[in-house]
Amino acid sequence: MKKMKIGILGAGNIAETMARTLQDMSGVQAYAVAAREQERAQKFADRFRIKKAYGSYEEMLADEKVELVYIATPHSHHYEHARLCIDYGKPVLCEKSFTVNAKQAEELFAYAAEKKVFITEAIWPRYMPFLKTIRQVVDSGVIGEPRFLSANLSYPISEVPRIRQKDLAGGALLDVGVYTVHFAGMIFGGDIDKVSAVCTYTDTGVDEQDSITLTYRDGKMAVLNCSMLCRGDRKGMIHGTKGFIVIENINNFESMTVYDIDSKKIASYKRPKQKTGFEYQVAACVEAIQKGWLEYPDIPHAETLRIMKLMDTIREQWGIRYPAEEQSHVEKTQ
Repeated sequence: MKKMKIGILGAGNIAETMARTLQDMSGVQAYAVAAREQERAQKFADRFRIKKAYGSYEEMLADEKVELVYIATPHSHHYEHARLCIDYGKPVLCEKSFTVNAKQAEELFAYAAEKKVFITEAIWPRYMPFLKTIRQVVDSGVIGEPRFLSANLSYPISEVPRIRQKDLAGGALLDVGVYTVHFAGMIFGGDIDKVSAVCTYTDTGVDEQDSITLTYRDGKMAVLNCSMLCRGDRKGMIHGTKGFIVIENINNFESMTVYDIDSKKIASYKRPKQKTGFEYQVAACVEAIQKGWLEYPDIPHAETLRIMKLMDTIREQWGIRYPAEEQSHVEKTQ
């Protein structure tokens, strides 16, 4: 069977996870990698037995054998690099956060539609089979009517240079908080009435610890917390009128435990065996490309755009704009 040839754009840590994933998958091949320096690309290719190494993104995209591109660069560059992929007619799997803001996302989706090129966001929990299990349990009524959820995701990553850099769209929200926002969306949907958010700031002017409360039109509430300063429990909790659910690791689901109204454990579930968890989003892209889809049903463009708009609203409450946005704001007010 012919393997789909995948090009990796960027050669950082998350690109390494994808390369390891592709090595263990059937039906796909880590065919090419591109970095800004040929030497760096070659070292990456040698390490992961990748056939082609390119010292520029354009060179890799000009390779007719590349059938899907995984973008693994900082999210400050996602718009530029995704647009470049579309220029070359290459289907795109773009890391989270999809772009810096909703305006960029909207433009990318419109351009991809115009060029009839597939593009989707690599927010991996959205593609995981365990998400369907979570939803089935929630919908079963075992915890009654879900009314409240919480999600926490924190890692001590403040020393990672890009996390602190405003020109790289740094901060906790776009790096780790995005998972909590998506978790709320996966469980409670998007009919939000009110957004209340606070944060603390780094000395570079990006958010370092965030607390976000979403109030839904039907009265549901979600409280989302994240930090770049400390290690968190990574738990998601869904509270209902007859019990509650605890989910371990909201950005790579590990297990789910169900409790009744007296806090007695009544059921537990473990995720299926996986490679890294990245394989599901790759398989989704393969399916979409083979079927001629321009987006994937489990994370449609409208949902990615909604999440980006929500994060724009949150950052607006904090007064955080990235350099490109500041320039755009100045131009609008002149």
